[in-house]
Amino acid sequence: MTGIKQNLTAVKETISKTAIDCGRDPDEILLIGVSKKKSVQQISQAIDAGLNSLGENYIQEAMEKIDAIGHDAATWHFIGHLQSNKARFAVPYFDIIHTVDTLKLAKEIDKQAKKISKCQHILLQVNIAMEDTKFGATRDQTIDLAKKIMGFEHIALQGLMCMPPYFDDPEDARVYFTQLTKIKADILAAGVDPDAMAHLSMGMSNDFTVAIQEGATMVRVGTAIFGSR
Repeated sequence: MTGIKQNLTAVKETISKTAIDCGRDPDEILLIGVSKKKSVQQISQAIDAGLNSLGENYIQEAMEKIDAIGHDAATWHFIGHLQSNKARFAVPYFDIIHTVDTLKLAKEIDKQAKKISKCQHILLQVNIAMEDTKFGATRDQTIDLAKKIMGFEHIALQGLMCMPPYFDDPEDARVYFTQLTKIKADILAAGVDPDAMAHLSMGMSNDFTVAIQEGATMVRVGTAIFGSR
C-alpha cells in the first residue's frame, strides 16, 4: 500500500506544480491511473489512496476487475483499441471510451448505448504521428468524424486523445501534443460545439508534464503509480 500511496501522492504533486508553473488550475487536469495487468488488490489500494479514475486496455480483463471492485468505486475509462464487435461489452462497463477512431465504431457504440438508455461519453483517437503500429484517425478524418458524431443521440463527444511515439526525452513528444491542440482548434473552427472539445487526453508516465504544458486535461499514468509491469 505504501508504495502505491507514495507514488500517487508524488504524481499528484507533480501535476499540481506543473499546472501552476504554466498558469493553469490543477483541478482542470484529471489523473487516470492506467491499471492494465494490475491486480484487483493493487487497484483497490490505489482507490483507497485517493485515485478515483482508472484506465483499462482490455475488455475481458477490465470486465472481471470492474465486477470485482464495483462500477461505482471509480470512474472507468477504456483506453485500449476497441473493435466494433466489443462495443456491446464496453458501453455498459465504461464511463468514457477514449479510442473511437471510425464512424463504424461510433455507430455501434450509439446503437449499444441506445439499448440501455445511456449517453456514452467518448473521445476521438488521433494517430498523431501516423504510425502503422497505432490506431487512430488522421487529422482530416477527425474533423469530419467529429461533425458526424455530433448527430448521434446516444453519444456525447468530449474531446480528443492521442498516443505519441515513446521518447527517452519527453521534450521530443511536445510537437505531437501541440499538434493535438491545433486539431482541437481546427474542429472548433469548423463549427463543432465547444463542449464536445472539452478534453485532451494525452501524456503518460514519461511525458505527462510536457502534455500538461501543452493543454492536456486528462493524463494517463500507469508505471509512475503502480510500478513497472
